[in-house]
Order: sequence, then structure tokens, then C-alpha cells
Amino acid sequence: MTATTEVLSITGALATLVLAAAWIPGVARVFLIAQAAFWSPSYVARPLVLLSVQPQPHYGDNVPDPRLAELGYDRGIGLVLDHVVFGLWIYAGLVVAYAIWSRHRRVENVPAMLSDPDFVPTLVTMYAIGLLGRAASVATGSLGNAGDVDSANPILNFFAILATIAALGLIIFLRLPRPQTTALIIAGLLAVELMWTVAVESKTPITGAAMAVAVRFALVGWTKAKALGVAAIGVVGIAGFGWLQSFKVSELAKSESALIDSDYPLAVRPFLSILRRFDLLEAATDAYFHGPGDWLTSGEVFHHAAFSLIPGQLLGTQKFQSGTAWADDVRGASVDMTRVSVSLAEGNLNEGYVLGGYPGVAIGAVFTFGLLLAWARALYSHYFPVVVLGLAMTGASALFERGILGSMENLGKFLQAAVLAWLISLAVKEFRRRAHPRAPGKKQSGPYGDAPVTGGGGRVLVRTAEEKRGSGQWD
Repeated sequence: MTATTEVLSITGALATLVLAAAWIPGVARVFLIAQAAFWSPSYVARPLVLLSVQPQPHYGDNVPDPRLAELGYDRGIGLVLDHVVFGLWIYAGLVVAYAIWSRHRRVENVPAMLSDPDFVPTLVTMYAIGLLGRAASVATGSLGNAGDVDSANPILNFFAILATIAALGLIIFLRLPRPQTTALIIAGLLAVELMWTVAVESKTPITGAAMAVAVRFALVGWTKAKALGVAAIGVVGIAGFGWLQSFKVSELAKSESALIDSDYPLAVRPFLSILRRFDLLEAATDAYFHGPGDWLTSGEVFHHAAFSLIPGQLLGTQKFQSGTAWADDVRGASVDMTRVSVSLAEGNLNEGYVLGGYPGVAIGAVFTFGLLLAWARALYSHYFPVVVLGLAMTGASALFERGILGSMENLGKFLQAAVLAWLISLAVKEFRRRAHPRAPGKKQSGPYGDAPVTGGGGRVLVRTAEEKRGSGQWD
């Protein structure tokens, strides 16, 4: 097929995904629409820009790919997107099937942790510890950047993760008596995540924060204004990232960047900073030029995925890093990577194609969809460590630009964070128990109203989301 046909087919698959997601209740709808929004710049917008502008490859400009330019953009894009079209239609089919199935089931829409009076104090404690980790990373010059192979200080980076998890948790779950106070705190958290996005030169913190706002609204009800607000946060955050980052570069670098951008039409230039940060088209090109097989066997995939869940300190050996291996082995098959050390996002469909051809693409699509459903359910869990895992995945890019191996690596890292968060929660509970002892059977005020304390870890009944919205509480 031609490149235009491929792009139209991808657009149809993503539109089908969004329409089907609109029929799915709860948080899963948000995650599915976010996936479509994340994949569109890589698989739709970027190919359209290449086809319309036909830019020549330049040093410092990663929008045009020399491999596609050599083949001719129309022919090259048509070839490299073939497995992406196949995978996205399988994924869209899974979403449609789940939408039909979910319409006949009653879905819980009130997270269980909202009834725990120690939940928000624990998140606040985690956020304070995480901010100390971030500050220490800045003070010691050990901040990581996007694409780095290793963290300069893994311990500080580990503690800094707590700030991200807690910020997302507070954005989603914070409920204060005064709506204005809640709104101000959430705005402050968004501002801090945007500054952290600039500091680490990665779009992940601000996109995770925008995702958290969307999840909050999914729990309490959407309006047109809320939907537009979430979209604006994501777009402004990513677009503004390039503007804020310009303060950290020299005037010469700004001049060179402006010269490169001048090759593009005026209508395209405002979106170049976004297109340069959504690079799954390059990963699809890597996969096509490498071809299926000759990378990892199925046994090696299972081995590396399982060992990703075990802390490296216990293994005593360096764990497999799929992003680095993709850069060296897969991209290295068609691009000279001998002088470059970087970790790249491969994408679930592209990784599946290299590992097992079109059957591998189907497996990658099924794995990502299963992970998404598990991720959505985790936020409703009665168990604090499971909720932490759900929050961590909300702030990660695993469901958008990583495959099976990369997702398992993220999950292994977040499991360690969940254990630390659980220990912090135990300490907070004990401190609050000693500071404010409660008589057995006394009612406590939860975020949705008064709820009886059952004791012994039993469930606590709360008012439904509909009743809460009827009360006029800020959402």
C-alpha cells in the first residue's frame, strides 16, 4: 500500500479506538483515548509532515529520517507502517470487544482508598520525601535526561520517583472541604511537574500529570470544559517544554534551531517540538529494516521479563535493558550506533514485529491491552501498594511507547517503589494512631462523607459518585 493509504488506515484504527473507548466506563476510557492521542503524532502527523514537506535530512533535525528519504517518503513510509496498521487494527478490535462486554457489567467507580483517612497523609509524606530526592539530585548534578542509559545516582532517582507517584495520587484523590484550596494545590502540583519535565528533559512528568487530571475527572464525571482543559494541559505542557528548554541552550544553538525550522512551512513550525518528541515512526523504521527474528528468542524474552521484576542488588548482575539493546542491535542494523549510547523507546507493535513478525505484533497488542486493564483496576484497589503501582504506571510511558520488555522493566522498578511506599504508609498510620487515637466504632469523615469505621481491615461503605456530585462538592 502507499503511504497515504497506510496513514488513512491508521487514522481509521485510532478513530475506532476512540469511539469504542467512549462506551467504556471508568478510568480505562481515559487511558485508551490517551493512547490514541499519543500514537497520533508518531503514526499520523509525522508521516503527513514528511509527505507534504519532503524535508531533506539535516544534522540536529530528527523529523526527517535518512532511511525513509533514501527510499522516497511515499514508498518508505508505506513499507515501515505496514505492521503498525496490522497491530493497531487488532488493538482497536480488542477495544471494541471489551466495550461491548463492559456495557453489560456494573463497574465500580469509587476507589476504595478514598475511605482511608491515612491515605492522603501518606501521599503527602511520600511527596515530601520525593522532593528531597529531587532536590538532592539537582544539588549533586545527578539528574537524568531522556534517553540516558543509566542513572547518575540510582538511589536518589529511586527516591525522586516517590514525588511523581505522590503528586499523581494527590491530583487524582485529593478532596478538601474548600474547592478553591483543592484547585490551587492541584495547580501547584502541575506547575512543579512541568518544572521537573524541563529539568530532566523528558515529556513524561507533564504528560503523566495531565493524565492524572483526566483520571480525576473520570472518577467524578466529565464535562466539555473539563475535556478541553485536560487536552490544553497536555498540549501546552509539551509545546511549552520546548520554549522553556530554550532558556537552557546557547544563542548559537537557538540560531541553528531556527535555521533548521525555517525549512518547514509556517503552519508546521509550532508543532515541530511535539513531533520531535514523538518518535515511534523511527522505531517502526528500525523494525522494518531489521526485520523479524535475529534479536531475542522467546526463551530469552521470558527470562529477561522475569528477571526485570527482581531488584538488581539481589541478582548481583546487570539486568537486561531493552531500550539500550534496541538502540545497539535493532537500530544499529540500519544506522551507525557505534559512537552513540542511548536508550530508545521501541513501541509495543515494533518490538513485537522484530521478535516474532506479525504474530509477535498481535501478542504485543494483546499484552498492552491486558496491562492497560490491570492498570485501570489498580486505582480502585483496597490495597495501598496496588494503588501505588497504578499511580506509578499512570506517570510512566509504558502503555504508550514501550513493548513487553520495557513494560516489565518499569513494573520491576515500580514494585520496589510500592514496597517503600507501603513501609511509609505503615509509619504514617502508626504516627497518626499515636497522635490521634480513635475510639472503636467512632465515625470518621471520608472524602465522600461520613463512613463508619469497621476495624480489622474491613471494607468501609462510602457514598456513590453520583451522590457526591449531587452534593455540589468540587470535582
